[in-house]
Amino acid sequence: MIRVLLADDQTLVRAAFAMLVESDRDLEVVGQAGNGLEAVELTRTHRPDLVVMDIRMPELDGIEATRRIAADEHPSGVKVLVLTTYDTDEHIVDALRAGASGFLVKDTRPAELLAAIRTVAAGESLLSPGPTARLIARVLSSPRTPPAGVPGGPDRLSERERQVLCLVGRGLNNAEIAETLGLSPLTAKTHVSRIMGKAGARDRAQLVIVAYESGLVVPAAGGADGK
Repeated sequence: MIRVLLADDQTLVRAAFAMLVESDRDLEVVGQAGNGLEAVELTRTHRPDLVVMDIRMPELDGIEATRRIAADEHPSGVKVLVLTTYDTDEHIVDALRAGASGFLVKDTRPAELLAAIRTVAAGESLLSPGPTARLIARVLSSPRTPPAGVPGGPDRLSERERQVLCLVGRGLNNAEIAETLGLSPLTAKTHVSRIMGKAGARDRAQLVIVAYESGLVVPAAGGADGK
């Protein structure tokens, strides 16, 4: 059973998500929060496996709430899946830096939301070569000083690990990385785990940030859509 906490300031949205999640026999809603402060408090109380977190909420926004949950040792291991109205929301990158393991737009199909919950709860990041990679590329195309707490760069990586990190930054999963580099899936997974340790990254989502901010992956020329 995957225990889910829902955080959104719109009561009807929370109710709709709750009905959807509860319709799956393997998922259980253990709490609902109307703002970021409640999300942090209920996470500590209920210790869910995953928090579905809206970005824009009163009292405390979803980004800061995610940061506090990720830094809190009491409910350790809790994953955060961020929700946003638009896949062009630049705050998503800040949420990934704060510790979120991925994002979904609110108008996603019900089956995709349930699949996303399972994916993130299983320890995987919800990243793909599509909206997430395009968004990160656009936001990071303008150099800026990373905020405190951002994982370190790939200075201590081997050449093979740098190749793997580059492919992670482009949105490839372990199987795709293995095929591209002529490795076994297990070897690709081992490389990714070692890179996370060396870079000080919480998960695969933060490795994407590292890949772009270190310059290993260069945003495509021509704007947000890579055209």
